Parts: sequence; C-alpha cells; structure tokens
Amino acid sequence: MDLIKRASLIVLTPECYTEYFTNFNFFNTACFKTTLSKCLGVVLILGAVLVKVPQILKIYNSKSGAGINISSVSLDLSAITIFMSYSFVKGFPFTAWGDSFFLAVQTLIIAILVLYYSGSSSNAISYLIMYLIVCFVMMSGITPVGFLWTLQGFNIPILLTGKLSQAYTNYKNGTTGQLSAVTLIMLFGGSFARIFTSIQETGDSMVILTYIMSSSANFVLVYQLWYYWNTSVAKKAQ
Repeated sequence: MDLIKRASLIVLTPECYTEYFTNFNFFNTACFKTTLSKCLGVVLILGAVLVKVPQILKIYNSKSGAGINISSVSLDLSAITIFMSYSFVKGFPFTAWGDSFFLAVQTLIIAILVLYYSGSSSNAISYLIMYLIVCFVMMSGITPVGFLWTLQGFNIPILLTGKLSQAYTNYKNGTTGQLSAVTLIMLFGGSFARIFTSIQETGDSMVILTYIMSSSANFVLVYQLWYYWNTSVAKKAQ
C-alpha cells in the first residue's frame, strides 16, 4: 500500500490522495483540476523526451541544417533555459517544468549539429561549453531569484524574437526547410497544454503569459508548415 501511495502521489497531492482514497470523494472539483494538471504535466514530460528527436534525426540524416536559423535556435534555447532555471530555483513541482529540461537538451543538440554541419566543429564545442557554464551559474544558487524573475520577464520578447526569426527565414526561403512537422506540431500542443498546467501548479502570471505567447508563436510556425506544404503540392501538380 505504501508503494501504491508513493506512485499515486506523482499525480496526486496529499490532500487529494486523502479525498480519493480515505474519504472516497471522487467528485472534488479542486482535486480533479489539480490531478488533471499533474497528469498532463507527466504526459508533457514524457512527450518532451522525444519531441525534438525527429528534428535532430532530420538534420543528422541529411548532414545539413539548411533553413534552420541558428539565432532562432539559440534564442529558443535561452528562453527554455531561463524558464527551467527560474522554475528550479523557485521550487515549482517538476511536473510543472520538467519538460523544459528535455527540451533544453534537445535544442542544444540541434544547435550543435547546425554549427557542426556548417563546417565549424570548434564553434560547436565552444557553444556546448558556454551553455554548460551558463546553466551552472543560473541554477547553482549563485544567481539571485530576483534576477531570474527579471530574466523570466525578458523571456517573452526573447521567445517571440526567436520563433519569429525562424518564421521570417521560412518566409524568405519560401519553405520550412529541414524543420520537422512532427516536432512543430508537438511543440504547439505542449505549449498550449502548459497554459492550463501553469495556472494550476504555479499561479505565476509571468509563466502563464510566457506560455500564451509561446503557443501563439508556435502556431505561426505550424501555419507556415501547412501553407508551404500545400504550396509545394500545388506546384508539383502544375
């Protein structure tokens, strides 16, 4: 029973565990919302383990990062890392931000691959080392929480600049290049679901607003994916 309780507490708060398994009150609205949020968080974390793998494989298999804006990738990585550091230091539940850890690792791999296949292995190594140093400084307690909160405020323009830079590159090239459809769609779905989980688990208005903006920017990229896909099909049919 103790093992079952420990497993249940992954998606249940102690209060909700008592409501469900002691009081047998299965219609508690507050507990339903909290449990749904935690279950979504776990699903998003599991999904985040593989969400950018299609993108990574597409770059690796083609041995090219053509069409991928390295500045956009770096800004995206910055936004993810700021949010991850802020959430970690603030002590938010892992179900509220754990996916950002896996997104950071995969985005870092994408950046390194783009730099490597552009013919600059030394830049790829330097990029990795600098990123690890930044992570240590931001998450080890050296950086004050107040400063991280300020950075979180800058996350919105950073995130929008990064996503829209990629959108502009797509527009200029008339194609989404090596961008993965699976990755873009999963990122949009994940950021949209995170609006709900952030409301339930953090109550942090800055985090909630960040995910609203992230969902909007991801939608633009998904729309471009659909638009250029149809344009390409139409041209082939002519």
